[in-house]
Amino acid sequence: MVVEQEVTPPPVMWAQRSQIVFLTICLEDCKNPEIKIEPDKIYFHGIGGTEKKEHEVTMNLYKDVDPEKSLKFVRDRNIELVLKKKDDGPYWPQLMKDKKKYHWLKVDFNKWKDEDDSEDDMGQSEDLEEMMRQMGGLGGAGDSKPSFDDVEPESDSDDEDIPDLE
Repeated sequence: MVVEQEVTPPPVMWAQRSQIVFLTICLEDCKNPEIKIEPDKIYFHGIGGTEKKEHEVTMNLYKDVDPEKSLKFVRDRNIELVLKKKDDGPYWPQLMKDKKKYHWLKVDFNKWKDEDDSEDDMGQSEDLEEMMRQMGGLGGAGDSKPSFDDVEPESDSDDEDIPDLE
């Protein structure tokens, strides 16, 4: 008797703006994943994670996206997709066409912005690559590391020696 191992979906986080949807596939060390961005769905297949397991998922999207203007970035720790919505406008009530809850799909609160929030800090730029640079996703502005060379240590009252135990 052959037991087929069921392929599990990877953990996915999502957020949106009026023009784009952010998808983060949280699968580390995934080399050469298969990612298909179609107008109404996203397909992902890859092997990765700490256990090097096979992961696969097809996400039927709530509304259409523009595959030509969408971007994907395969990184060591995750895979990021920036999907350009076909129609600007109201936020989607959910990512998927059906209203089911999926254990592997979560909201990315680090990137989430409510529809009525001001768009000032992100600039809501048409240039998705520039927006990713601003978020530290493509290098550039987010690559500088802080230096502590110029900081002088301050004396502190709790820097005194601790008395010996008796």
